[in-house]
Amino acid sequence: MTSTPTTPGPFDPETLEALPDGVVVAGPDGRVEALNTIGAQILRTGTDTALGRDWREVLPLADVHGRDWWACTQPYNGFVSRTRQPERQLTLPDGRPLVVTARFVRERPRGPLVRLVVSFREMSARARQERDSAELVATVAHELRSPLTSVKGFTATLLSKWERFSDEQKRHMLQTVNSDADRVTRLIGELLDVSRIDAGRLELHKQVVDIPQAVRRCVAGRVASGDPPDRFVVKETGSLPEMWADPDKLDQVLGNIVENAVRHGDGTVTITVDPVEGGAEISVEDEGEGIAPEAEQRVFAKFWRGATRGGTGLGLFIAHGICQAHGGTISASRGPSGGALVRFFLPTGTPSFATP
Repeated sequence: MTSTPTTPGPFDPETLEALPDGVVVAGPDGRVEALNTIGAQILRTGTDTALGRDWREVLPLADVHGRDWWACTQPYNGFVSRTRQPERQLTLPDGRPLVVTARFVRERPRGPLVRLVVSFREMSARARQERDSAELVATVAHELRSPLTSVKGFTATLLSKWERFSDEQKRHMLQTVNSDADRVTRLIGELLDVSRIDAGRLELHKQVVDIPQAVRRCVAGRVASGDPPDRFVVKETGSLPEMWADPDKLDQVLGNIVENAVRHGDGTVTITVDPVEGGAEISVEDEGEGIAPEAEQRVFAKFWRGATRGGTGLGLFIAHGICQAHGGTISASRGPSGGALVRFFLPTGTPSFATP
């Protein structure tokens, strides 16, 4: 039984434009029939300029050894049994790495090639992800080392020399162990939140919240931890509408922003709660050196620290993700006094149990 030759149907240019990767399509003569906009941007050429040219000229690729990849692959003159090229890393003449896959569309099984479809994307996004993963591992290892060393040291000492210590000394060591255990728990919570934010699966459990009371509770917690009471000023400019939000996540946003102001700023930390159209706006301002204009967007990136003053660099990233999950916004700038000003808006909201 012989197979009937088939000709592939026409491709849809709109579909190519909707794809997230660059795509080159060449016909049976090896001439480029289509190049989508993303592909043209990656190759730094124009779509019209590429049409009608040899596919090797439009997409010149070399392997890790610098050899012409198309000379090795020979999609038109190579093995007729091949229908695809698995994903692999190749380079452009300017040295930029690409991840490339190819599909060999044949007239019939083991028949002549009638269309070559090559998809490709730059390695920059993958490289950033790998750097983020490596930095996350390094950050976690660094932040966990200190409290775990303390926990191990004090518990080992108490187990081996329990009778030698007074009740007051034992209480002090156990309080230290408890504090360090809380620190580890907070770090694990931050990592879980980062994972949920990245995956778009941050859960919210909304209820009516008292934002001014949440602010006062945040300040009271800082004071109980040893910060001087006169370091903080809380202002309310009017009554708020009924606000629906996740109270635990609201406390987390306030805690992270105030922590950042205390750690990286100086002087008084002023927290202002303003009623605005459609919700509430909360601003936290310190009297430090402020945020440079070029860093105003970077402060919400993972691992931003601004200065070598410790911390995981995840606090403002998490605050940004929580605000977005509530349908709100958050921004950072230099305040009127010259210090850092972080302002976030929360809409009045409605009862819900998860982000869309």
